[in-house]
Amino acid sequence: MHSTRRKSATRLLAAAAVAALVTALHAQSPRDASDDAIARLGGRLASGDARLVYDEQRGYLPSLLKLLGIDIESQVLVFSKTSFQHTLIDPRHPRALYFNDNVSIGMVQNGTVYEMMALEPSHGLAFYTLDTMKVEQPSFQRRGVECLFCHGPGNKGAAAMVVASVIPDSQGVPAYTSAFIDTIDHRTPFERRWGGWYVTGTHGSQEHLGNAVAPDPENPLDLEHENTQNLTSLAGRIDGSKYLTGTSDIVALMTLEHQVGATNRLGALGVQYRQAERTGAADPLKALDAGIRDLADYLLFVGEAPLRAPVKGVSAFTQTFPQRGPRDSRGRSLREFDLRTRLFRYRLSYMIYSELFDKLPQPVRQRVYQRLYEVLSGRDTSEQYVSLTPDERAALLEIVRDTKHDLPEYWAGRGGQVG
Repeated sequence: MHSTRRKSATRLLAAAAVAALVTALHAQSPRDASDDAIARLGGRLASGDARLVYDEQRGYLPSLLKLLGIDIESQVLVFSKTSFQHTLIDPRHPRALYFNDNVSIGMVQNGTVYEMMALEPSHGLAFYTLDTMKVEQPSFQRRGVECLFCHGPGNKGAAAMVVASVIPDSQGVPAYTSAFIDTIDHRTPFERRWGGWYVTGTHGSQEHLGNAVAPDPENPLDLEHENTQNLTSLAGRIDGSKYLTGTSDIVALMTLEHQVGATNRLGALGVQYRQAERTGAADPLKALDAGIRDLADYLLFVGEAPLRAPVKGVSAFTQTFPQRGPRDSRGRSLREFDLRTRLFRYRLSYMIYSELFDKLPQPVRQRVYQRLYEVLSGRDTSEQYVSLTPDERAALLEIVRDTKHDLPEYWAGRGGQVG
């Protein structure tokens, strides 16, 4: 009886949190005023400036990815039942995810819709679906509360992306206990990552939770161990012909989980600042100081879990991802991978080029720039930044100066004052 009451109370609290978030998001801007990559593509489809092509085997997916600028090599596969189309997902039929800096697309075998998520400055995130059936005029449907039940609570008033590590049974059903559901990012120890995901690539002696189920119902937290590590093929596990590629690349997974952490922090800061302005807060920026410092540290990879062995993917993602971003006058890019002791060669996130970063409220963006400059210029020598050598700090300053064009004057090194 008490357990039932607790569960009911938990559901009521979750529903209340979602309702509050929905109210806040609607207050920020009207649904029809969304400015994100999917909304913009929807406008092009409606006007005839763009066209979604239906492939008899692959549906709209290849055309959709091409129009949104998403590489097929970004594909990662999740077989835990953690989507609203969960009844169609299991270890033999994982959900495929594709992503770039601003959009992610989900595809479920025999699903009725493609699941779509875009970075949207006013809301943090915007959710859409596209029917998988062939129609004369395909269009995107904006989604709301049903997405926020999973993507809403817990991100300081903003919608959130989720990359979770779970303990799945043989059908992909997670063991729903709080101790065994982790939201993962680049700070998560390697051994706790990717429960419920397929992982293709090599990683030496390091072990993760991917490619495995807990087959014994009597021991639902005991994952199988045989043939789950350093997989370079998913043959025999899935029918690769049902997907655009047969991989769930380890480097793409590591990139996605880093990006999710940055996205959620950027989205939360934007939403919080705009909310503070609407409520007439005397100094809306001051209340966000801790969040701004947390974002800056995350963008600088403070606390990143080190790699104990080199990591190597099996798709072309490691080659194609660095080609997407800007390079400085010396050919350096924040998208270059390291993959020996850490994820990226240069420890400042490429998410400074994202729409969420560029469209942060101006006072917030300027304060983030200030905080990054304090660290990279050596003005802040706190212990958490000791691994950033003078040479790396100087390289990061030079790359950002060459590739970002809205920097405060003091970044140019002409004697301007910080703050």
